[in-house]
Amino acid sequence: MRGDTGHPVRLRFSKRGPVRFISHRDVARAFERAFRVAEVPLAFTAGFSPHPKISFGPALAVGYESDAEYLDLECTEEVDETRWTAEVTAALPEGIAVTRVAPLADRAPSLQEEISVLAYEVVLGGIPADAVGPVVADLLGRASVEVTVSRKGEARIDDIRPSVLALHQPRPYEACVVVEVATRPRTLRVVDVVHGLRAVAGDAWPIEESRVRRTYQWIERGGARHEPLDVDRRSDARTLEACA
Repeated sequence: MRGDTGHPVRLRFSKRGPVRFISHRDVARAFERAFRVAEVPLAFTAGFSPHPKISFGPALAVGYESDAEYLDLECTEEVDETRWTAEVTAALPEGIAVTRVAPLADRAPSLQEEISVLAYEVVLGGIPADAVGPVVADLLGRASVEVTVSRKGEARIDDIRPSVLALHQPRPYEACVVVEVATRPRTLRVVDVVHGLRAVAGDAWPIEESRVRRTYQWIERGGARHEPLDVDRRSDARTLEACA
């Protein structure tokens, strides 16, 4: 998507409410339609079957909400983000809204290449609020937490502990955790973190995920974390904050 003559743009969007049940592919189609309706001058690939130059960050699981999804697109000309951001949101399904936009520098690395940390808030079922803290502390205190995971239709045993970067209970009165997971060597799934909590709890609590919301995605450079719209920006760019 990093053309030499195009005008790359990165945007952040949220996905809340019933629309969380539509797939990543359906979200991509919805954005393609919204860009057409808003008359965004999209660049297209060459060849017999051209398609718009749009690329997304890590896919969000069906049923999850998000405050921080990202996509990059390439335009054929300079665009006025203040004009088309509201028009794009108006053409999207209810519950999806563009919240921030920034022009990118040419040849910026892709979101898939760069994003290395994902953060989620997970409401838990099967466990009371006052039991969450001890289970979290137990998991964090272990050098290894093995769970059965499914990869390409095959079950295998994985140690998830190295990929759990942070885990805490944000509110003591609620059965809820905030977890940060690594995307490398492969992305740790929220469901596998929940399985890890269940494994640690043993027979005491049949822990399950009840509601999940992605809260952040981070790019790590030079030992610091950056929001994806704050890196690789065009040198003369300003960032538009949109109304969610």
